[in-house]
Amino acid sequence: MILDFGSARMRATTVAVDDPGPLERFLPEAGLSSAFIRRGEGFITLGEVARFETDRAEAADVWWDEISAQIDHDSEMPGEFGTGPIAVGSFTFDPDRSEERSVLTVPELILGRRGGVSWLTRLGTNHTDCSLPPRGEPVRAPSGLEVLGGSMGEDVWTDIVAEVVSLIRRDEVHKVVLARDLRVRADQPFDLRFLLGRLIDSYPTTWAYLVDGLVGATPELLLRRQGGLVTSRVLAGTVSHDADADPLARAAELARSSKDIGEHEFAVESVAQALAPFCQAMNVPEAPSVLKLPNVMHLATDITGVAKPENSALALAAALHPSAAVCGTPTHLALDIIAELESLDRSRYAGPVGWVDTEGDGEWAIALRGGQVRPQCPDEIQLFAGAGIVADSSPDAELAETGAKFVPMLQALGLA
Repeated sequence: MILDFGSARMRATTVAVDDPGPLERFLPEAGLSSAFIRRGEGFITLGEVARFETDRAEAADVWWDEISAQIDHDSEMPGEFGTGPIAVGSFTFDPDRSEERSVLTVPELILGRRGGVSWLTRLGTNHTDCSLPPRGEPVRAPSGLEVLGGSMGEDVWTDIVAEVVSLIRRDEVHKVVLARDLRVRADQPFDLRFLLGRLIDSYPTTWAYLVDGLVGATPELLLRRQGGLVTSRVLAGTVSHDADADPLARAAELARSSKDIGEHEFAVESVAQALAPFCQAMNVPEAPSVLKLPNVMHLATDITGVAKPENSALALAAALHPSAAVCGTPTHLALDIIAELESLDRSRYAGPVGWVDTEGDGEWAIALRGGQVRPQCPDEIQLFAGAGIVADSSPDAELAETGAKFVPMLQALGLA
């Protein structure tokens, strides 16, 4: 479905505003809205002036290029990163094998804060009102929750992991990321603002997102394009926290794990190779660091590069997805194995989620640690978690890893 501006040019007005406090409090319970927030910075959006549903991020990038050319922008904050008109989107993991559509929307109102600066942008064909929107209604906690289970049982999933390990040891593929799901039903439609708020409070260092029924808190930034600089954070290799173990010892254990280091190197190499054609120069650290989150620790590498000016953040996200961190390597073989064995439509889980502005700058994360509510079943949420399978993988350990990755959403629901 495509809704666009027609023949009328759009006018966007951006003004500086006083700090509005927690941005998520302005989200309404009903209506079109989205959010992308980390450490209290980012934005929420209200309303929609254009919408593009597609199979491909590349097509969405072309559409946004055409749409953004129709916008006249008056700004009190020229040059401030992320201010002004933007498009917000969420894309499927595997468009060739998903019944889900990817979506890119142009919001009517954006309220944002970054680096101590707050702003409001409105889009319209007439004079734009730049007053703050009213705060949303009080959030509703879910009630009457029932865990329905997943698309397959845990024993079936671990058998699939064992089968993939056999394929890897026969050198038919190097790495495959397998996911599983859980469905949770409530006795009334979910208020996704409640889950978003819980995630923001519990996981402030992640990117909390709410886009078209998809909600979560991901630790993985696929890329940021800001001016000429591109940054991509690669996460692969995971251990869960152990209440009986010293956190520093667990971090050291992860940093020495040959299994996790090998998994991480596959992911770093896939991102570096995909990003290289779009950059004039790149820096890839030789060794990862350890990223500590409340529920797990990850091996992390931040890749930086100088982007060629013709490539937008959305175009770069399309080129990078799917990386080995969420798919495997070689990519085409891993995708085929996932489609054959996983028996799960990932929809927009593990796909790019984020935003792009009229200059091509933006941020795209990977939609992890989240769940999706669909319009036809507003009282049911599907949660997702995955694990990278390599030659040294243990099926039971990988099952435990997915269990740890379900924790953020289960906590937000009040189930963990």
